[in-house]
Formats: sequence, C-alpha cells, structure tokens
Amino acid sequence: MITTSTEKNIKEPRITLVGAGPGDADLITLKGVKALQSANVVLYDALINEELLGFAPAHAVKVYVGKRSGDPSFSQEAINKLMVDYALNYGHVVRLKGGDPFVFGRGFEELDFAASYSIPAQVVPGISSSIGVPGMQNIPITHRGLSESFWVVTGTTANHQVSKDVYEAARTNATVVVLMGLHKLAEITEIFKKEGKNKLPVAVIQSGTTKDEKIAIGIVDTIVEVVEEKKITSPALIVFGEVVSLHPAYQPIKEFYDIIAEG
Repeated sequence: MITTSTEKNIKEPRITLVGAGPGDADLITLKGVKALQSANVVLYDALINEELLGFAPAHAVKVYVGKRSGDPSFSQEAINKLMVDYALNYGHVVRLKGGDPFVFGRGFEELDFAASYSIPAQVVPGISSSIGVPGMQNIPITHRGLSESFWVVTGTTANHQVSKDVYEAARTNATVVVLMGLHKLAEITEIFKKEGKNKLPVAVIQSGTTKDEKIAIGIVDTIVEVVEEKKITSPALIVFGEVVSLHPAYQPIKEFYDIIAEG
C-alpha cells in the first residue's frame, strides 16, 4: 500500500531513473553519479555494479529489487509501489537500472506510475549493453561495407517464446543483437540457418565490461558448441552479423573455413 509521512522534515518526493550502463562502474554517466549523490533511497537491479552504491550518501537507504532474467524476485508492480512509497516518505528516490532504462528496462512504466501519483520524475540515460558490450570487444555494430543498420531484439518474450522480431531480423543484412536469448540460442540459430546464414559470424558475450567477461566467437553453424565449450552463462548477449568478423578471434575461424572451401 502507498503511504505518506506527516513529518515536516521530509523532503519533496521525486524520482530519477538512472541507467547504470552495461556493468563496468566507470561507464555510468556523470549525470547519473550526481543523481546518486543526492539520493535518499536507491532501488537497484541485479545487473548493476554494486560499486555504484558507493556514490550514494552513507545515510541513503539501499534496496535490492532483483529483476534478473529467470529470477522471480520483485514483480514490476511491486517495484513501482516501492518506488513511489519511498519517494513519498523519504524524498529523492534513484531507480538504478542496468544498461539504459528505456532499452528493455520498462522505464516508461515506472515513469507512468510515478506520474499517476503526481511525483516529478526524470530519466538519466545509460549506455545500453546492446551497444557498449560489443563496442568494448572492438565489435562495431555498424561498419561501412558490412552493416548499415542494427536490430536490438529480446530473445525471449514474457511467454517464454522466441520473439517474432528475431525471425524478421534474421531476414535482413543488419547486425542483430539479441538480449536475454542465451537459453534460446539453439532455437535462434535455427532461424538464421533457415535464412541460409549458416556461415554468418556470431559472438556471444557473457557479463560484458566486467571482470567476469567471457566471449565465444563462431558462426551460426558452430556457435552453440563453442558456447558450451567456453562454458558461457547468463547474463550474455548475442551478436549476429558480418561485423563480428572484425574481432581478432574470428580470423582463425575464417582461415579454417577457407581451407575447407578450397577442399
């Protein structure tokens, strides 16, 4: 239940949605740091780097609200209510979210809920893992002569099915970045195979930009086996596209298949 405080010294309620970036604490924006420094409460997700909580004042309340794929933790409805409740009772609430709040972050739902209680809210964008993680691996998601556009799609929908957009994206020549799709990797690669893209380069990057980062490089035909061999686990994103061929680890793979083709 949403409650309010009658204490006169409570600050005016406000909410800031802050994108924490893809994992490395240094990749948060300066504006995001400033928001944390003025927070009375921080509600933070599972995928944020907890080093960032050190930017908040010592007296600030820090509340973990989960939101990891496959982790039931807090429902979105519960998070919305906590966010508003804390704002009404404590003042400035920073909702710290992995990546960017508006890229599969349900940020607008939280803005909308805050507005329903007439609580001022603003957004501090963050570096989305869909761009930042490949970038830190020197994989550009667009590159002249290789890719003129990119898709960012969710691999698994709310009903645990592969997104229909994956089927559409696989038909294009664009770079396709799939978030939350590792558990559907075999199914997703079959979609690309049906489009004749068996030899398309693929990268799967686990825990990008963090100390636990691991990468598997292959082609559509082999990436499932490479991921198993490298013991890649969630959280991970998948990059399909010719741009993956620019990663140094891809060159030996290309040479191997060139030899086979020459027969």
